[in-house]
Amino acid sequence: MKYPLLLAVLPAALFALNAAAEEVGCVTTAWKLIGANHKVCVQAFDDPKVQGVSCHISQAKTGGVAGAFGLAEDPSQFSIACRQVGPIVIKGTLPDQETAFSEDTSILFKETRVTRLFDAKRNTLVYVAVSRKLIDGAPANSVSTVPIMPWRE
Repeated sequence: MKYPLLLAVLPAALFALNAAAEEVGCVTTAWKLIGANHKVCVQAFDDPKVQGVSCHISQAKTGGVAGAFGLAEDPSQFSIACRQVGPIVIKGTLPDQETAFSEDTSILFKETRVTRLFDAKRNTLVYVAVSRKLIDGAPANSVSTVPIMPWRE
C-alpha cells in the first residue's frame, strides 16, 4: 500500500470532525405507521480552526423501517447558517479551501461536507454545504457567510 499512514489517520480525522457536532433537535415532517418518522434534524458545530464561528446545519432524515435501523439513504436536502458568536481567532493559517465538517448520510459512501472558503478581498469566511457520493455527488448545496469583524462585548 502506498499511503498506509494516511489510511490509518483519515478515519480518525473524519471522526474528530463528526464528534464536534451536537444535535440541537428534530422536527417531524411525515408520520410513519411503522418505523421512525421522516424528520429534519438540526446540528450545531464550531469551526475547528476559527474560534468564534458556529454553524447550524439542518438535514432531512429518512424514516420508516430502514431509517430506524440506520440503513436508509438520507436525501440531499439541507441548509446551513454560520454566525460569529464571539471574537474571531484564527488558529494557524487558513488555506483558501478546507473541510470544516463532514458527516456520513448513508451506509454506502454518501456524506454531507461543509467546506470553508476564505474570500480575502471581502475578509469573509464562506461555508458551503454539499452532498458527496464516492462516485457521483449531488448538485444540492447551501451557503452561508461570516464577515470577519471586531467583536464587542
